[in-house]
Amino acid sequence: MPVVSQVRKGAYFDSVTLMRVGRELAALPGVDDAAAVMGTQSNRAILSAARLLTASAGSAADTDLILAVRAGKPAAAQAALEKAEALLKDAGRRSAAAGEPEPADLDAALQALTGARLALISVAGRYAGAEAMKALERGLHVMLFSDNVPIETEIALKTFARRRGLLVMGPDCGTAIINGVPLAFANVVRRGGIGVVAAAGTGLQEVSCLISHAGAGLSQAIGTGGRDVKKAVGGVMFIEGLKALLADRDTKVILLISKPPDPVVAARIAALVRRARKPVVSLLLGARGAKAGPRTLEEAAAISVALANGRPAEQALRELAARDARAIPDAARREAARLRKPRRFVRGLFSGGTFCAEAQLILEDRVAPLYSNAPVGRAKPLSDALRSRAHTVVDLGEDAFTVGRPHPMIDYSLRNRRIAQEAADPETAVILLDVVLGYGSHPDPAAEIGPVLRAARRKAAVVCSVTGTDADPQHRGRVARALQRAGAIVMPSNAAACRLAAEIAGRLG
Repeated sequence: MPVVSQVRKGAYFDSVTLMRVGRELAALPGVDDAAAVMGTQSNRAILSAARLLTASAGSAADTDLILAVRAGKPAAAQAALEKAEALLKDAGRRSAAAGEPEPADLDAALQALTGARLALISVAGRYAGAEAMKALERGLHVMLFSDNVPIETEIALKTFARRRGLLVMGPDCGTAIINGVPLAFANVVRRGGIGVVAAAGTGLQEVSCLISHAGAGLSQAIGTGGRDVKKAVGGVMFIEGLKALLADRDTKVILLISKPPDPVVAARIAALVRRARKPVVSLLLGARGAKAGPRTLEEAAAISVALANGRPAEQALRELAARDARAIPDAARREAARLRKPRRFVRGLFSGGTFCAEAQLILEDRVAPLYSNAPVGRAKPLSDALRSRAHTVVDLGEDAFTVGRPHPMIDYSLRNRRIAQEAADPETAVILLDVVLGYGSHPDPAAEIGPVLRAARRKAAVVCSVTGTDADPQHRGRVARALQRAGAIVMPSNAAACRLAAEIAGRLG
């Protein structure tokens, strides 16, 4: 089918608007596929992989808008481009006329909301630092959702905040729950006595939901942004968050989650933990030579709940192992029996970076060779993030996929294309996924991903986990049942899903 494209120089639209336009175009009669994206290098590569890139679109700049349509007839393609024009104009009119006037700046917002203690900032990275500093100067804690903030700016903000007794969560902090209020990508969970400090957004979401499923609850959940524990930043906010929970009367157990910190940062954290008068559970994903402790997000949550309930941690771990021993072998045997060689590889497609890292650490001892676009442990770098090789685990939330596009928790279009691509590969045995619910995430993920999973299930096994609760807007139970009807095997955690995927691949040799 021919592809028709249009490039609009300097025409900027936000990524969520473009996602909606692209989705409506693809649903038009006679249209096979369509996209509306900014012309970043990564977006052009994605269009090329989807067979939607034309010569004119190939030379587009980051600030140019690309509209691309593949249709059976030229008339259908032209009609789609005209529809795009109408949709973009309508989006502009709605934006101009929407609701009541919004505050023009931070001071106006503080006048409208007296007593505010925290500012959530989500603007382009080049402006975010200045806005965050304004908030700190006015005595506000800051959650800095923005990414692409220079590390020098992060250091300056956090140093200033520490002197003022304030928290800076971020940059690139996607999740927090403060005083029971979910912020950004977060879930509706029970209140309770477990406090969390995490330099891992989806890791925080996973443990908070697993804790809530177990009947326990959270006092506070403080995200720091992944760079905080690196040498340059020095773990400033990770340590301040830990101090805050140590001083909090409502926090009885503390859970720390991060990829391995810089050794100096790790030593400072360890010194605080040794002096703590509360139980502290630490999960450093991928740390080598660490003392015995939790190895997965699921184990970390289970141990925290056990300690909060006065139960032995070892008993909680035995219960998890017994559950997997009952469920995983039978499911793996059934799936392996219906697959045929050369299908033998696991292909993980994750919206959460922490899930992608955890998957690699679980799979590395079970399958080989293992590749990733965000390698940890023994995984090897993937030369082309758009093409899998052997066993592959991809983080679709990496900047290469999200610059100029909505996060994959919001926009399933890229992952849906990749699921179809992997299912069509005769070597793919298992498609491994996370589905993340909560505020900020797609309102109906099962409807979005269900049809492509149903098609993929005819060729490969589909294994996933659902991070969320029944109190979330999407309702975890309903989503899980819909995914099961589409043919997916829904496991109780990302760790369990990874172990099942590895077991299926192992049975296929």
